[in-house]
Amino acid sequence: QLHLVESGGGLVQPGESLRLSCTASGSSFDGYLVTWFRQAPGKEREGVSCISRFGNGINYADSVKGRFTISRDSAKNAVYLQMNSLKPEDTGVYYCAAKRSLFKAATCLSDSGMGYWGEGTLVTVSS
Repeated sequence: QLHLVESGGGLVQPGESLRLSCTASGSSFDGYLVTWFRQAPGKEREGVSCISRFGNGINYADSVKGRFTISRDSAKNAVYLQMNSLKPEDTGVYYCAAKRSLFKAATCLSDSGMGYWGEGTLVTVSS
């Protein structure tokens, strides 16, 4: 059973950076496609970025392309989301989720089939 824990959220000013971590326990993270989602107050949850099982497939939502970078470290059983040039509209609770699935760029930002979820970490971008 995979257990996911997010960390790294906080309050930052526009233009600043944060690095979120998603750490897995209970099982190896290898073999899982991992997606970061976020949910802003009053809005639906949206997929932000996803990474394939071996890290060779990556996709981003248009709203974060060029600012966010997803990566994974098998040795640390973790997936990261480096967020630069943060904007107020990036505010929300960020969740990581995982499923055993082949990478498909067209669908990896969807929450369909996600079997494991973390509790989320709050990111607030405000001046």
